[in-house]
Amino acid sequence: MAARKKSSSRKYGEAASKSVERAMKKRNAGTLKSGAGRHPKVKSREQAIAIGLSEARAKGAKVPRKKAGAKKSTAKKSTAKKSSGRKTTARKKTAKK
Repeated sequence: MAARKKSSSRKYGEAASKSVERAMKKRNAGTLKSGAGRHPKVKSREQAIAIGLSEARAKGAKVPRKKAGAKKSTAKKSTAKKSSGRKTTARKKTAKK
């Protein structure tokens, strides 16, 4: 028996790459929008790729999961710092004439 060559598995599926390719072609033509309704046209390359990947993910294509949690933890830390730095002081009552 001959030794089999181990095939490397693809990170993104073919359907995902076709979806991204379609989004890039729409962006180059100037018809790719960032959402339904009155949203502006997409100009950045990164945003076009993100739209293509999210569409592929919705169709069930092989796409790695989004990295989540990094933004949430930093947002909580900044709000905690703001609230802990406040001091409450008693107000003085002034007599009305």
